[in-house]
Amino acid sequence: MVNPNQIKSTAQDIVYADRSPAQKLDIYLPAAGNAPYRVIVHIHGGAFRSGDKAGGAHLPVLEGLKRGYAVVSINYRLSGEALFPAQIHDVKAAIRWIRANAAQYGFDPQRIATWGDSAGGYLSLFAGVSARARELEDLSLGNPDQPCNVQAVVAWYPVTDFLKMDEQVSAYGLKPGDGLHADADSPESLLLGAPIGSVPELVKAANPETYISPSAPPFLLQHGTKDNLVPTLQSIHFAELLEMAIGREMVLLDLLEGARHADPMFETPANVKRVLDFIDRHI
Repeated sequence: MVNPNQIKSTAQDIVYADRSPAQKLDIYLPAAGNAPYRVIVHIHGGAFRSGDKAGGAHLPVLEGLKRGYAVVSINYRLSGEALFPAQIHDVKAAIRWIRANAAQYGFDPQRIATWGDSAGGYLSLFAGVSARARELEDLSLGNPDQPCNVQAVVAWYPVTDFLKMDEQVSAYGLKPGDGLHADADSPESLLLGAPIGSVPELVKAANPETYISPSAPPFLLQHGTKDNLVPTLQSIHFAELLEMAIGREMVLLDLLEGARHADPMFETPANVKRVLDFIDRHI
């Protein structure tokens, strides 16, 4: 685990946009290596309605400091405050802020990866596939002259297709872990402001797979085979679509046998090393 001697400096609660108190980020710079630092943007999970940039999910990502990465952990507007697409607007605003402030903090603006879990994995995927989707950009949040694309994406157990989730859980012989995704109070319905079955066009707009194109960067998806909250088939199907668009060599899909949602297996030293090795290869 990272210790204070491996962190050169930190900056906490930095404002990257002024629309909401949620739009803040924390910066961790490595003690080893020299600027400009490659950047890993950490995006926390929490079913779109909870979680925090310093809530603990960022700790595995801080292992990147040992390899000379800067880590930027971000907050974003949760579903209780703002509906989709505010969340991806915020992620992109944070990426633009990183580029705009690269000289001040020693970031390499050409080498940025995203890494998120669950809802954060969903947003990490979105950052990778939707750089050219103007409708998913709110330039009024700041730094409109900066691009929002990233060079690599890591997603742990992400949501990719809202309407297929319930049937996919059953397909794996599992019982839903926390109600049905089609329910009016499911995380996905609360994110969209309506039961997902009643707004198919909005669901399509909110599915990351809608935006897959040949311009997408390399992806690493990791999912547990016993995940009864976000079914494993979400990542399997998304990886298949990615391979058709960008090539099999650009897509790495790991299925962690027996792992459940947010399973400690994801945070083992061996698995975190695998993730960082993937990021090393691509940025």
